[in-house]
Amino acid sequence: MIRIYVEAPLYPTENPEKVKKAIKTFYKGRVAEREGPGYKIIYGESAELSSIKPLYEAIRASQIISAVRSYLYRRKRGNRVELLFHKQAAYMGKISLLDNERESPLGAVRIVIEADDIRSIIDWLAPRL
Repeated sequence: MIRIYVEAPLYPTENPEKVKKAIKTFYKGRVAEREGPGYKIIYGESAELSSIKPLYEAIRASQIISAVRSYLYRRKRGNRVELLFHKQAAYMGKISLLDNERESPLGAVRIVIEADDIRSIIDWLAPRL
């Protein structure tokens, strides 16, 4: 079993297509909008590991496998790991991992991965070198 959630806030001053593009930097799948407290949320859900293949490829293209592996293990909680990305960097096709959502002025792109064997997912995304 694997479950992948992705979301990013959409504030009134933002272009929805740009926020969707930021999400699609790391996620391929359907995205939709829903209302949040004072803003909208662009989100997607998947049960397919292939939906985060763009993230897999971006990690390798950026040559940051070891750093991402360390980040993932620091943020692993039980059978779940949460990644936060700077929204503007993601829009530009770059990986900028965050420890805290407040580090991105317009909110972060959040990817949550839940799996029965989360370690194997981490090993797939960022293998030990």
